[in-house]
Amino acid sequence: MTLNIEDIANFLSDVAADPTKSRGRLHREEESATRSVYQRDRDRIIHCSAFRRLKYKTQVFVYGEGENYRTRLTHSLEVAQIARSISRFMGLNEDLAEALSLAHDLGHTCFGHAGEDALQECMAPYNGFDHNAQSLRIVTKLEHRYAEFDGLNLSWETLEGLVKHNGPIVDRHDSKPIPLAITEYNGLHDLELETWPSAEAQVAALSDDIAYNAHDFDDGLRAGLFPIEAVMELPLVGGIFKKISTRYPGLDRSRLIHESLRTLIAAMVNDVILETHRRFNDLSPSNQAEVRAKTGALVTFSDEMVTYDRVMKEFLFPNMYRHTRVLRMTSKARRVVHNLFDLLLDEPSLLPEDWRSTSDQAKDPKTARKVADYIAGMTDRFALDEHSRLFDPSVKP
Repeated sequence: MTLNIEDIANFLSDVAADPTKSRGRLHREEESATRSVYQRDRDRIIHCSAFRRLKYKTQVFVYGEGENYRTRLTHSLEVAQIARSISRFMGLNEDLAEALSLAHDLGHTCFGHAGEDALQECMAPYNGFDHNAQSLRIVTKLEHRYAEFDGLNLSWETLEGLVKHNGPIVDRHDSKPIPLAITEYNGLHDLELETWPSAEAQVAALSDDIAYNAHDFDDGLRAGLFPIEAVMELPLVGGIFKKISTRYPGLDRSRLIHESLRTLIAAMVNDVILETHRRFNDLSPSNQAEVRAKTGALVTFSDEMVTYDRVMKEFLFPNMYRHTRVLRMTSKARRVVHNLFDLLLDEPSLLPEDWRSTSDQAKDPKTARKVADYIAGMTDRFALDEHSRLFDPSVKP
């Protein structure tokens, strides 16, 4: 199906988030005269400490493996660019979609998923660890920038989208317990955990998928983890590589990769727009409340693209995420996190002064959560340096 911009542009404008009708912030503030509520949220996210630290946090390759691979920061910027483009075309609020895209990975630990897995294991006896809930903790508690409140005091719509961008989290089929950080905040500021989020949050979630599929193929190919010939055997992405190779015979490898993956991004973006337009016509929501009340997502891939997306992930899992070169470093990373957690839980006096409290007790649940917050906020480089400082006798304290 050919994308006809003139026929379907701005078709979701009726359900777009209206900043003048925001449900507001937990702590009442006078709003800016020059920026909308969602622009202000975006700016607060960009200026917070946790966002800056994403520069040195792993996406797949641990910081230091190479300067040209994605980090959590560059990934977040790519997600935001895709989300803004989709939102603008469909008539949604670009600023809300951008804010959600920039904030969605704030809670990720050092060392990517290896670090998160290790921290989940460490925190299993203490109500667990979840990076999505950690993002909420950061923007509602852990950032200490403002005189009148902890956190960033973001709008209801931004917090809702941050927590629910993948859909409702109450009465889910997997019956996974809701993280404590979410239930605690929800008791103060009801985020309606049982409903779907805004269309902008749904756009941000799919933009995340689009971005990391494309850039993980890019990083994996450039790192030599798998050859282009293997990618060419895949449906959709393989066809795109073959098409670009035919169109530009003799094209050098680097340009072939770039041309093919930007075409893949365009194909996935176009699919989202066309499928969402179809669903919009079928479901006819007229406002945000009706988007939230639906029994499924309004913004989504087509069934065909869902299959392609699954095939891409099934390829990347063994060929990239479980590649020996990646596993070798992530195994070390898991040990670093476990070592740091165990030591700091046993001896909280070793925490930095501004993290210590006279009430800290070894192996206490509150101490465990504080240690988890501290470790989750570390960059890859800082975690390695801290591990050396605490465990290597030759390193001066």
